[in-house]
Amino acid sequence: MSEILQASSQMELSPPASARLRANMSAQVAVRTLLDAGEAQDGLKLLARLLPKRYAVAWVCQCARDQTLGIEDRAGASLAETWVRDPSEGNRRAAFEFANAGGYKSIGAWLAAAAGWSGGSLAPATQETPVPPPEHLTACAAVAAINLMAALVSEQFAARREAFIGRALGLLGSGDSVAPRGKEA
Repeated sequence: MSEILQASSQMELSPPASARLRANMSAQVAVRTLLDAGEAQDGLKLLARLLPKRYAVAWVCQCARDQTLGIEDRAGASLAETWVRDPSEGNRRAAFEFANAGGYKSIGAWLAAAAGWSGGSLAPATQETPVPPPEHLTACAAVAAINLMAALVSEQFAARREAFIGRALGLLGSGDSVAPRGKEA
């Protein structure tokens, strides 16, 4: 199965969005196809899954830097950024524990979860048998963080989400720069 179709399945894209995708599409063409068809949420999900995990976490952290966030959200962003700079198991575990303690209810918890679910084990640190996270969990956390940040200005949700997506499209490897439609987030 192609990377595009596998990512579509893992991220549970809508049937209309999945039907637009072809196995031979490049990652950037696949995401652009969904965005051009008005399938922004599905495009976001596919984009987040096709990015390397460290890139996805760096992307959501970059988006968070421009937002007015509370203390908890900034703490989660800081843990995620620490992991991006040094993707050690200790930094991943710290981000995971923060997200878990926060009950996945805030932007900061989802930012930390993106890093925390990037590898390692989801089991308690004291458990010997590791429980690796499914490969798509970092993308799921990134999608949640992006949507929550877009919703900080609810009347501009769609434009803000599109601007966040535009920041990451170039990371898919084409080299084409993307000018997002609408206002910058």
